[in-house]
Amino acid sequence: MRILGANERVNLGVIGTGERGRHVMGRFLATNRVDVGAVCDIYANQIDLAKQAAASAKTFTDHRKLLEMKELNAVLIATPDHWHARTAIDALSAGKDVYVEKPLTLTIEEGPRIVKAARVNNRVCQVGMQQRSGRHYIQAKKLYIDSGRIGKVTLARTWWHGNTYHLRRAPASLQSLPSNLDWARYLGPVKWRDYDPQQYYNFRAYLDFGGGQVTDLFTHWVDVVHMLLGRDNPTSGVAAGGIYNYKDGRTAPDTINVLLEYGGDFTCTFEATLAPGIRGAAVEICGTQGRLWIDRSKYEFYPSEPRNASPETYVVPAEENRADQLTLDHVQNFLDCVASRARPNGDVYIGHRSAAASHLGNISYVQKRRLNYNPDREEILPL
Repeated sequence: MRILGANERVNLGVIGTGERGRHVMGRFLATNRVDVGAVCDIYANQIDLAKQAAASAKTFTDHRKLLEMKELNAVLIATPDHWHARTAIDALSAGKDVYVEKPLTLTIEEGPRIVKAARVNNRVCQVGMQQRSGRHYIQAKKLYIDSGRIGKVTLARTWWHGNTYHLRRAPASLQSLPSNLDWARYLGPVKWRDYDPQQYYNFRAYLDFGGGQVTDLFTHWVDVVHMLLGRDNPTSGVAAGGIYNYKDGRTAPDTINVLLEYGGDFTCTFEATLAPGIRGAAVEICGTQGRLWIDRSKYEFYPSEPRNASPETYVVPAEENRADQLTLDHVQNFLDCVASRARPNGDVYIGHRSAAASHLGNISYVQKRRLNYNPDREEILPL
């Protein structure tokens, strides 16, 4: 496996060229350090759209054929969640460095296998939890957490309200199975069912394909909590919620609350609903000397004394597109590590641990019980 020099261009393969895959591919191209040598998708229309930005890329419908290309140094994986584990392990075993969208896994059991594949094959594997590379997240951690200004942290609150992406309706063009969409290949490891446009187009609403709001949204925020506090070891988890309004065939709850406990030191909560009456998403870290509120656009620190003190506020400059800049910085970090062989900001093990914390919420929701968890052995304990 040849190691690239610091100034060599990366030849990238893209597996999963839907809306998110094409967006992140665009961030790779924006670095001017990457050539896209191959693209892969089970739907030819998505490949055609990707080719508009990567005209010379070879095309595939089977990721294993793409991975046979010796000239590819790295791959971007942006498939639905149920394909992440198999595709990532195949890519790592083929000697490719990997940038994989979050959540790393569909199930809690998949994580250790992907971590092992990355380590055994000595590959760089970055998970797309882009806050890890966010400049204002890193700055807030240094100013308020690492310095001790916040005091003893007892509670981390997270929420994400009114995310309309989870309410997407398949367009008319997908109501009947397109002749150039390989439904059997899309299902992959999932048990057979007849073609359903919603289960293709809005896969996150179905627990066979994704983890709903918990693994799509909470994985981002619980990872911020892990990053800020330096802890990734929940010892219990419980959740409650349901499909209270959007009874459209989905199996993931439209409203959910998750509560994780971290070794008797603090709790972390997540609250989400698809109801449009309230919107917004943020993380709030509550300590004995103050509280830190942070999202993708700014942070605010409220000292506990004096009580009426104005918050210390930092706003991300308006000229920076917040989501784009976070992703661009995360991609840059990955490419730096492809050259240096250092561990990236969102290393595979970090991605696994944050996905596992989220999975505790979904497992509790499905099983309707509190879970006790051994984070060292990564085992859910028996009742």
